[in-house]
Amino acid sequence: MNYIDLFAGAGGLSEGFIRAGYKPIAHVESDQAACFTLKTRLAYHHLKEHNKLDKYYEYLKGEISRSELYSLVPAELLDTVINKAIGENNKEIFSSIDQFTEGKPVDMIIGGPPCQAYSYIGRAALKHRTHDERNTLYIHYGRFLKRYEPTLFVFENVPGLLTAGKGNYFRNLRKYYKRLGYNVEAKLLNAKEHDVIQNRERVIIIGWKKTVHFSFPEIHFSSNGFLRDDIFGDLPEIGPGENRRIQKYSKGPCEYLLMTEIRNGLEFVSQHITRPHNTKDLKIYELAIDKLSAGIRLKNNNIPKEIRTQKNIEDFLDRFKVVDNLPHTMIAHIAKDGHHFIHPDKMQLRSISVREAARIQSFPDDFYFEGIKEDQTRTAAFRQIGNAVPPILAGKIACSIVKELQNL
Repeated sequence: MNYIDLFAGAGGLSEGFIRAGYKPIAHVESDQAACFTLKTRLAYHHLKEHNKLDKYYEYLKGEISRSELYSLVPAELLDTVINKAIGENNKEIFSSIDQFTEGKPVDMIIGGPPCQAYSYIGRAALKHRTHDERNTLYIHYGRFLKRYEPTLFVFENVPGLLTAGKGNYFRNLRKYYKRLGYNVEAKLLNAKEHDVIQNRERVIIIGWKKTVHFSFPEIHFSSNGFLRDDIFGDLPEIGPGENRRIQKYSKGPCEYLLMTEIRNGLEFVSQHITRPHNTKDLKIYELAIDKLSAGIRLKNNNIPKEIRTQKNIEDFLDRFKVVDNLPHTMIAHIAKDGHHFIHPDKMQLRSISVREAARIQSFPDDFYFEGIKEDQTRTAAFRQIGNAVPPILAGKIACSIVKELQNL
């Protein structure tokens, strides 16, 4: 089956579908850095298919430039990544996609609009912006359904989408897609119940043409008791401000890393890089780690005045958090600071690295996150990772759809 990925981000959802055997027609994404990430991943899949992964590994090592990597891939493949915002640019996006479909039917559309407007935090921040433009993005998503008439679509978002506007938002969404000819069903899935070491609940909406005998597929629960140390344990010890492009693993892969193919053949780890921290923050990190070892979460009002960095000690009391055994939800705010994702090892005393964040989201180690400039990736990488769909969860959704279709 082929698909179009809307609001593609770094391609976490797409990665899962590609693994399940689907073929992307186009990725549409407004963030330029994420579009470079998508192109780099397309280059990976192309080179893998043609037994030329050694060239991709040369790129990861910094032995060839990004432009040199892209020169090894057909230009028309890279052109399928469309760097435009969905909405006012729809006509241009349609024109580009039409060139790639060449009149062939589109089997599926996947993707989910930016979720800030529907998240619990986002709704509080946007309470005075009742006409926020992000609230209408599901309509633009529907315009792609109307134009390409896929057999199915998969729409991913935060649980708050179901309750936004006292539930009216989702009811309107459902009515709109039904008018377009689709049956629509939504379910809540938590990544931790599907082999992702992260507490991340998301709503998955699946729609299918009313003419198709289909139902929301069974996505089987799978949790094998793996924890944080299974994704951190083989990575080399580093300090704050680490910026080496590649490093050696400290030991071999554990069962979880092999089972999920997070460790998938690389002999080195890339993007195990961290942000620098000031002295006060590091003292707070040390205190937070000590508290957690005693089973206590550090609150802002318990931080000594001499090292406290925040005047407000009444709101957002859990600003500093150590990554616990089952890592808490990965969020895009990690691009702003690392205080919510403190590494548990006092000897390293830092926030987590780009690679550690990617592993929490279940991205494989050969997945490279790009910046607009090649030498400026850290902040852009954190933002993309925080916004992503875990590829392992995406793959399970994709495989379950295939099985349901096979049973028709």
